[in-house]
Amino acid sequence: MAAEKQVPGGGSGGGGGGSTGSSGGRGGEENKENERPSAGSKANKEFGDSLSLEILQIIKESQQQHGLRHGDFQRYRGYCSRRQRRLRKTLNFKMGNRHKFTGKKVTEDLLTDNRYLLLVLMDAERAWSYAMQLKQEANTEPRKRFHLLSRLRKAVKHAEELERLCESNRVDAKTKLEAQAYTAYLSGMLRFEHQEWKAAIEAFNKCKTIYEKLASAFTEEQAVLYNQRVEEISPNIRYCAYNIGDQSAINELMQMRLRSGGTEGLLAEKLEALITQTRAKQAATMSEVEWRGRTVPVKIDKVRIFLLGLADNEAAIAQAESEGTKERLFESMLSECRDAIQAVREELKPDQKQRDYTLDGESGKVSNLQYLHSYLTYIKLSTAIRRNENMAKGLQKALLQQQPEDDSKRSPRPQDLIRLYDIILQNLVELLQLPGLEEDRAFQKEIGLKTLVFKAYRCFFIAQSYVLVKKWSEALVLYDRVLKYANEVNSDAGTFRNSLKDLPDVQELITQVRSEKCSLQAAAILDANDSHQTETSSQVRDNKPLVERFETFCLDPSLVTKQANLVHFPPGFQPIPCKPLFFDLALNHVAFPPLEDKLEQKTKSGLTGYIKGIFGFRS
Repeated sequence: MAAEKQVPGGGSGGGGGGSTGSSGGRGGEENKENERPSAGSKANKEFGDSLSLEILQIIKESQQQHGLRHGDFQRYRGYCSRRQRRLRKTLNFKMGNRHKFTGKKVTEDLLTDNRYLLLVLMDAERAWSYAMQLKQEANTEPRKRFHLLSRLRKAVKHAEELERLCESNRVDAKTKLEAQAYTAYLSGMLRFEHQEWKAAIEAFNKCKTIYEKLASAFTEEQAVLYNQRVEEISPNIRYCAYNIGDQSAINELMQMRLRSGGTEGLLAEKLEALITQTRAKQAATMSEVEWRGRTVPVKIDKVRIFLLGLADNEAAIAQAESEGTKERLFESMLSECRDAIQAVREELKPDQKQRDYTLDGESGKVSNLQYLHSYLTYIKLSTAIRRNENMAKGLQKALLQQQPEDDSKRSPRPQDLIRLYDIILQNLVELLQLPGLEEDRAFQKEIGLKTLVFKAYRCFFIAQSYVLVKKWSEALVLYDRVLKYANEVNSDAGTFRNSLKDLPDVQELITQVRSEKCSLQAAAILDANDSHQTETSSQVRDNKPLVERFETFCLDPSLVTKQANLVHFPPGFQPIPCKPLFFDLALNHVAFPPLEDKLEQKTKSGLTGYIKGIFGFRS
């Protein structure tokens, strides 16, 4: 509660700091938000026109631009506080001064400007965002759940105040309906958290009905926002119906979750817990599983839950509409499978004999627990193969549809597909090494055929990469290798065709390789003719040695022979200037200075001069 109280001056403590510390560009944009969202000021002051406020549009745009796109509720709460401060300052609706706090409420008499309605809306949004922030933190700190409920009650209180203000004759009908729907939505979320399912479903149904009516009353562009809100609250309604007693709602909830690849928001954790709880109830009746003719008991609850949900996950992957949803479902399934395998490994650790894959002294027969581990590993590797195969199909489509001139993003290359098929082949090798399946000839044969199929596709894309760099011979050899692998699959498939029907079509690959070979041979011939013409046109023969034609390129095969014409040898004679001789003729005409005065001073010096020099008497 104290974290959201307004400080004197009208803004929250954190909101004021965030506003003053923001850059000038963002401040300019945020100040524009304080302008009237709709309707002219003069008309509003004279009450000639009704006040209007696009409640759902305003909150959705604000949420997407200020943190909720990444689930950052704290950032959005700070934005709501700063916007409140700016609105109060613009409207001169301050809560006291620096020395004293004086609470004020927006009354019907103040409704001369729709920004007063926006002020109350920001109060509700700030309390709601704080509640959602506390919901994230309550996963590790359960005591924060009490604060969460307090903030939700505060948000409902502000929403009810907004609805009461909108009942005025000064507000148009659309804003009244949006205010009622907004209040019903927040009230439903509060009842949902209190687990008051009947009251929650009534509030959500009221909200849904209002938004559906609004969507039908406007154009398609305006109705998109209302329909999105209806889709958001539909899972909550089905969840409440299930808790009230509607058992059919669980199937619809699971379908919603599987279609979207995962839920978000208030319902996410509750729905996951509900699905786990439902599977746990079914798992109590599951005691064994059969795989490849052998029945093994299942005593680990986590493994039971995973095996029960396996069929639902596979059906959801098959029904997924987008590639992104498929990818999320594959990752979710692999994560659950890894958890189940880890649970089996922990059971295997205490018994050293089970590590050696033997039971009751029978050589070659693994224990039930180890066989269960092999089954789960088979599921994990098979799922990984299907996921990589699905990614490879997407890359193949992008490879066929890519635009050569599109440089905005990196286009797919055959090398990307080669890497995926390498991973698939490695997974197939691991499947052959599973304990307990060494004597299963049918399994070994099936995996061998699958390996040939993926080897054929890997060779095909290696050949494609060689074609791009015009290595025609290597590409042709690889195409022949693709046909060899494909023909082996067709000849050895026999009774395994049902197990190979989910794999890429080998016959289609054979047809494609044959057409590619024809194209390759034609391209190689054209490339050879082009290179021959280039060589002929650039092959200029003359008798100049190489040293005299460095600036001109021409093909000269003689340069790599023993008679290469590099330079003229021996070189011809050429006249060169001689080095000049210098004679000193000025010395004979130089007159040296006389030196007699120097010689006379030397004759006068003697012992007397030496003594005078010592005592400083020399002149």
